[in-house]
Amino acid sequence: MAETWTKKLGFGLMRLPSLDPNDPSKIDIERVKEMVDAFLERGFTYFDTAWMYCGFKSENAAKEALVDRHPRDSFTLTTKLHAGFIKTKEDRDKIFQAQLEKTGVTFFDYYWLHDVNSHSLETFEKLDCFRWLQEKKEQGVVKHIGFSFHDTPELLDKVLTEHPEFEYVQLQINYLDWDSNAIQSRKCYETAVKHGKPVIVMEPVKGGTLAKIPEEAERLFKDYDPKASIPSWAIRYVASLDGVFKVLSGMSTLEQVLDNTAFMTDFVPVNDEEKALIKKAVEIINSSIAIPCTGCEYCMPGCPQQIPIPKCFSLYNADKQEVETKGWTPQGEYYDNMTKNTGKASDCIECRQCEGVCPQHLPITDYLKTVAAYFEKA
Repeated sequence: MAETWTKKLGFGLMRLPSLDPNDPSKIDIERVKEMVDAFLERGFTYFDTAWMYCGFKSENAAKEALVDRHPRDSFTLTTKLHAGFIKTKEDRDKIFQAQLEKTGVTFFDYYWLHDVNSHSLETFEKLDCFRWLQEKKEQGVVKHIGFSFHDTPELLDKVLTEHPEFEYVQLQINYLDWDSNAIQSRKCYETAVKHGKPVIVMEPVKGGTLAKIPEEAERLFKDYDPKASIPSWAIRYVASLDGVFKVLSGMSTLEQVLDNTAFMTDFVPVNDEEKALIKKAVEIINSSIAIPCTGCEYCMPGCPQQIPIPKCFSLYNADKQEVETKGWTPQGEYYDNMTKNTGKASDCIECRQCEGVCPQHLPITDYLKTVAAYFEKA
């Protein structure tokens, strides 16, 4: 079915509700069904999954909660091919066929090369994936092609110049990363616009970071509009950008679905006064977030020490953002409980494989030393 530009909200199937907080593959499918139904009932149709999301079970969840229960022309589905799981040209088709089976569809409305960057580009080019995906489109098993991207605007310009046949670009954009020297959201967005490519936005709430902002920043937003949720400011910010086709929200509760669809049903772009408030909020947040991790977990599968890196960073950030007058905080206890059955931050052997796959280009090993010193004082 044809997607409209008016319904800009997309459902990212990356952070689905789980029956086990330590195992994202154990998806609470009944809750996902409720979320999918509510999303569709409110007129939204775009769903985004990928091969390895939710412990490789997100595509299966898409089949059970969406494809098996709703007419094929009532939704659009995107999935992706990641360079980390292909070694030969044959692997491309093996994964593609498995994705068709896992999702239960006969074609994908959109299909991306997943996480194009300076490292993965070597694999994609060596295995002729750009041409391969173009052929999938010609065969009709993929309707639209594009790629998600985590790297510099200079590399993005190179890829788009060499592959003008690709129709869409998926970028990490949010108000915190807009002028970030590491992420360069604005410059990447401007590069995509220069090439005339519609943009799909990922991480608009930065993995939940912009849903739980410092009290001072939250007060700015609540004083202006008491009824608006904090995440709504982040999603509306990116949805207001010209050329943005979809904004993916990685919703994990029905409440999030209902909130997001409520303010995006009759979408109102941010005005100049709201932009000024967001700019002030960025200054406040930047002074309080210690480690800008989005929780994508790309660093997890290859860690030889089985360190739950994103959770370590999340606990550290949460503790650093606690008000000083609170006294005891729970994060240290959570850390101790979590690391009884996993590696600790101090177990890092500095192999740096995590840094090689981190979309945020974070100095993870240095941050792990900081976390270890903070939570492992005894």
